[in-house]
Amino acid sequence: MSIEDATEGALASFCRMEGSSSVTRQPEDYMARALHLARRGLYTTDPNPRVGCVLVRGNQVVGEGWHELTGEPHAEIHALRAAGEAARGATAYVTLEPCSHYGRTGPCAKALAEAGVDVVVAAMLDPNPQVSGRGIAMLEAAGVGTRVGMLEADARELNVGFISRMSRSLPHVRLKMAMSLDGRTAMASGESKWITGERARRDVQHLRARSSAILSGVASVIRDDSRLTVRVDQLSRPESHAVQVSHERGVRQPLRVIVDSTLSLPASARCLTEPGRTLVATVSPTGPGALDNRDHFRRREALVAAGAEVVTLASSPGGQVDLEALMHYLADVEQCNEVLLESGSRLSGAMLDAGLVNELIIYMAPILMGDEARGLLTLSGLEKLSQRRQLSIVDVRAFGPDWRIIARPVNDHETS
Repeated sequence: MSIEDATEGALASFCRMEGSSSVTRQPEDYMARALHLARRGLYTTDPNPRVGCVLVRGNQVVGEGWHELTGEPHAEIHALRAAGEAARGATAYVTLEPCSHYGRTGPCAKALAEAGVDVVVAAMLDPNPQVSGRGIAMLEAAGVGTRVGMLEADARELNVGFISRMSRSLPHVRLKMAMSLDGRTAMASGESKWITGERARRDVQHLRARSSAILSGVASVIRDDSRLTVRVDQLSRPESHAVQVSHERGVRQPLRVIVDSTLSLPASARCLTEPGRTLVATVSPTGPGALDNRDHFRRREALVAAGAEVVTLASSPGGQVDLEALMHYLADVEQCNEVLLESGSRLSGAMLDAGLVNELIIYMAPILMGDEARGLLTLSGLEKLSQRRQLSIVDVRAFGPDWRIIARPVNDHETS
């Protein structure tokens, strides 16, 4: 079951009980409500985690809040402001350990204690090893009771990218692909618009909106003249609070990242004129097949003049951008939690070969394109069936006539 199903189902149960004096809610109901609130920040809190908080006293919700926007108060502060004096003696259900650092509003753990909150129930500890457990320790030192681990799996799923960045210095990478029933992604000519229907393509906008960055190879960007942006007008489900917040507060365009070892991206590329940043990842002009120094710097200057940011990274033995170095750069320097990989078979396959893909999202259309059409992935080292890449399917659902399949490599323990 996906986090969407879990929290929405729990929320429906919570709402049915709302206003009923004959039903006693369970602690898990309040944490499910906090998770639902946290999802309202799905598209707006990056690079911060999505966090929700519910304050309960005498089986009644007295205050609730969520982290709405980067740089604004945390979920606990919003909930405390909503509760006022009613927070005294309450139990706080929060989806992430309250922070212990001094920011714009001071530590949330300190604020909860000073407000007289009696008990804090956290779904999980802060994944940052430098501060993990400090918020709980601050609360306990102030005499506040604590409990950690309620609905932890759901909380971890909601912030899988933040957890990955904090614990591994790597973003959570989702590989998005659209294919026919016979596993083809484009005709031999390169024609691929459109394999899937409108509903599936709208769902992709949700994936983009929640991502810190969209990653693609230069060949794909040149071929499609890709924009690599979130189209807010295509965000469906208008009843979704996350979508509503995006419309009201302004959508955050993900960082566009283009892997371009030879700086082949033309300065006229459409992605360079779109709102937001475009980062071109390249290598030094040395080694086999490298550009002449003057040609390299001429191309670099043209891209910078057109609005791109160019970063030089370590190269692989073949003279290409080292993909693991790129992922560490995105996590450590750009603070990317979630990266959406939308590219051709070569870069997608190389990312899989390097063990850098945590999730595959495949949109499958009920069409056949034939064996001359282009395949899904270019993978190395697959000569025997025993060398196959095993996946675990975690979610399957329909979007109009198409199917979306979410799978994860079986050896990926990122969220454990």
